[in-house]
Amino acid sequence: MVTHPAANTAGAGHAQDSSAGFKLVGFKNFIRANPKSDLFEVKRFHHVEFWCGDATNTCRRFSWGLGMPIAAKSDLSTGNSVHASYLLRSGELDFLFTAPYSASVSNPASASIPSFSTATHRSFTSTHGLAVRAVGIEVVDAEAAFSVAVSRGAKPVFAPVVLNGSMAIAEIHLYGDVVLRFVSHKDADNQIFLPGFEAVEDVSSSYAELDYGIRRLDHAVGNVPELGPAVEYVKSFTGFHEFAEFTAEDVGTAESGLNSVVLANNNENVLLPMNEPVYGTKRKSQIQTYLEHNEGAGLQHLALVSENIFRTLREMRKRSGVGGFEFMPSPPPTYYKNLKNRAGDVLSDEQIKECEELGILVDRDDQGTLLQIFTKPVGDRPTIFIEIIQRVGCMMKDEEGKVHQKGGCGGFGKGNFSELFKSIEEYEKMLEAKQIPQTTAV
Repeated sequence: MVTHPAANTAGAGHAQDSSAGFKLVGFKNFIRANPKSDLFEVKRFHHVEFWCGDATNTCRRFSWGLGMPIAAKSDLSTGNSVHASYLLRSGELDFLFTAPYSASVSNPASASIPSFSTATHRSFTSTHGLAVRAVGIEVVDAEAAFSVAVSRGAKPVFAPVVLNGSMAIAEIHLYGDVVLRFVSHKDADNQIFLPGFEAVEDVSSSYAELDYGIRRLDHAVGNVPELGPAVEYVKSFTGFHEFAEFTAEDVGTAESGLNSVVLANNNENVLLPMNEPVYGTKRKSQIQTYLEHNEGAGLQHLALVSENIFRTLREMRKRSGVGGFEFMPSPPPTYYKNLKNRAGDVLSDEQIKECEELGILVDRDDQGTLLQIFTKPVGDRPTIFIEIIQRVGCMMKDEEGKVHQKGGCGGFGKGNFSELFKSIEEYEKMLEAKQIPQTTAV
């Protein structure tokens, strides 16, 4: 049994106070409201940057596994001797993969990501393995956003820099060793990504023909030791509001669970959930397992929106055993026998059959329906993974008359958490069973 100063000795069926004045009320008692309280204007997610030991091979694995062509690069061939960075793009989703070159041959002035540090990168990857370093959000004014955030208690990581007179970039601490990166630009139409990046147009090397239907980042989830301080910290410098919350009573199993809060910007298109482990359960919380293997707080998973989850999953599953991503075990057949009663008014019999064949989970709230599936951890450690989702319903018009989908339509799979947890628990049990017992030297 893992012990903790804030251990919930009563078990996983109760929310816990993580800090003074912070108390979870749970899903049933949470009242959603949007106070439009952002402290600076946030447009959307801009990109996610992974730090890895080898950017070339890692980006190609993600490109092949997710159907995201290599759109741009900054490396030795473009004059960058500090780091190799490759950008994958599908719709509005940008994934960046970065690894350092040898410090003995690098020219710091050639770096295309001004905040990059070889020493920090090496420490980061040594500690966390393959992991997300930066969650980039597009703001109207990165310099102003940084100034406001720091004045409200944000820990500065990289002061604003203006690139080519048209783009500004700055970074603040988010949680663990993850940074929140502000990006703003005056002339977005003429930007490939960041100054110093060049477009990759060679079909043979960019997988340009790949497209499995993934279109944007829906939410980026972090795991932290204590939820209260982390939530209050992010709220204090962004003004983001609480969009949803869950306790172990809502989403746990008989063996383990978590507490979670989702923060959102005014437009509710930048969603930042954060989880903490609960204690006093039969098994160690999956969140605690993550924290141990990641050696601290970090980004747990990225939820990617598909325009057609059935097509996306068929393509991804084709590649699971040949360089792609494997998925968590599917729920038992009884899950799908009950699915017609829960979602038969939204999904056809054929779609329900496809859900069962592909292992897709289905949940809904009072506004819409969520289809979702989770990969196994994408690296060596049982840490970061990918979620593929499709939201159905909640279409609305904005002030300009454009039709779009309301953020968080269908919720976050509350009804599926227990099924996911059971799959993770079975996966962990399998790993534990295969571990060699330690022997004591005589």
